[in-house]
Amino acid sequence: MRPMITTSELAAQLSGPESARSVVLDVRWRLAGPPGAESYREAHLPGAVYVDLDTALAGEPGDGGRHPLPEPETLQRHLRAAGIRSGHPVVVYDDSDGSVAARAWWLLRWAGHAEVAVLDGGFAAWAEEERPLTGEVPSPAEGDIVVKPGGMPVLEAAEAATLARDGLLFDARAKPRYAGETEPIDPRAGHIPGAVNAPFSGHLAEDGRWRDASELAERFEGLGVDPETPVGVYCGSGITASSVVLALEVAGHPESAALYAGSWSHWSRDPERPVATGDLPG
Repeated sequence: MRPMITTSELAAQLSGPESARSVVLDVRWRLAGPPGAESYREAHLPGAVYVDLDTALAGEPGDGGRHPLPEPETLQRHLRAAGIRSGHPVVVYDDSDGSVAARAWWLLRWAGHAEVAVLDGGFAAWAEEERPLTGEVPSPAEGDIVVKPGGMPVLEAAEAATLARDGLLFDARAKPRYAGETEPIDPRAGHIPGAVNAPFSGHLAEDGRWRDASELAERFEGLGVDPETPVGVYCGSGITASSVVLALEVAGHPESAALYAGSWSHWSRDPERPVATGDLPG
């Protein structure tokens, strides 16, 4: 399954036989609110099931960071409650920049479920095209997905440091946070020494949809990506970094980039870990 699906493709699929329709997940979430669940109750794509980032797609915040990976048993319970079945396609959307949808995409892939795609343009594109919306909350049959961690590569802090030195480690945050000019959330400002700034906002065109594969490939080539160099990604808490992994896949990178799931919210907790400031090309 391709990692991205258009609104037209999803609309055609949802109008077809029920057995062939993807499970659709609404994962809208905002750091400063209002809660995505409220938006979901107001209107969502027909048949879409709401899945919460904080309780389903991440573990409890703490030493592992603000959005550590969830326990496999917890993730499996939530995915089954959403009706996800082994081998059955899943489509995920949010209503912002696609990064929360990318986190859900990444988690499903990490869990061993390859049949998952992100809706290009998300809720905004669907609504702008005046496609069907509903406030009706579905009651899906229990799914049977089995979460098998390891489907996507993950970095620990020491591995991220090594990759920044010997490979290519992207920092997906906005440049002021990368450079250490500001840090509104985490304990210290700056970035992992050797990391290259690759703001996740660079994946999107002006209309809010994702850039095409050739544009993304050109962007990453300019950031130093080549087929031989291992790539890893981090951000503030492992959410927007997932969108860089997705963008690399859309661009045709032959290997999945590794995600430092704890990201800066984990790295910056330890005063013994080095911190760099200032700007680098990116």
